[in-house]
This record gives sequence, structure tokens and C-alpha cells, in this order.
Amino acid sequence: VQLQASGGGLVQAGGSLRLSCAASGSSFSGNVMGWYRQAPGKQREMVATITSGYRTMYADSVKGRFTISRDNAKNTVYLQMDSLEPGDTGVYYCYAFKRFTEYWGQGTLVTVSS
Repeated sequence: VQLQASGGGLVQAGGSLRLSCAASGSSFSGNVMGWYRQAPGKQREMVATITSGYRTMYADSVKGRFTISRDNAKNTVYLQMDSLEPGDTGVYYCYAFKRFTEYWGQGTLVTVSS
């Protein structure tokens, strides 16, 4: 099983980025998927999750700015990030949970300049 994240980059404050995470080796259409991030010197934190029933959950710090979605046909989860702030800088990891096992992508770096 592999989760491949992409879409990170350098953006100015107020800009937007869209992250993608494609899963292979197993279908996650019936499972929770999501995004976590780790800022320099800080612990990894949950950013957003989405259930198989499309119920979403967001960290308070990104509510109203980020949108998580999924395409089960493509086995892919997305994170649309708008109104980016310097505090959003970090490595973003996609995540999936299936049969009591956590799966993590390799991370994609997002840098927001002020």
C-alpha cells in the first residue's frame, strides 16, 4: 500500500494550493482519509479528515479556509487550501486508516511567505 502526496510548493500569503494524495495497492473508499501537517519544531497535527460517508472534520485553525474532498473512483483525497497564512507552513502528510492500520504518505512541503 502506498500513499503518494503531491501539490506542495511555495506560495505567498493569501494564495492557494491544492494537495492531492493518490492511494495504490488497496482501496480506501470505505475508510477515513485525511491530512496532517508538521511545522518546524512542532508536533504533527491533524488538519482535516473525511469519512467514507463524506463527513468532514477540520482543525480550528483552518476552518473556513481549507476544504477536504475525496474521489473514491480515483482512490484519491484532496486538500484545497485558500487564504494561506505563514502559520500554514509545514510538511503535509496524507493519511488513511483501514483495518486498525494507519497508512501515511511521504509528505509534501508547503511554504507560505509573508
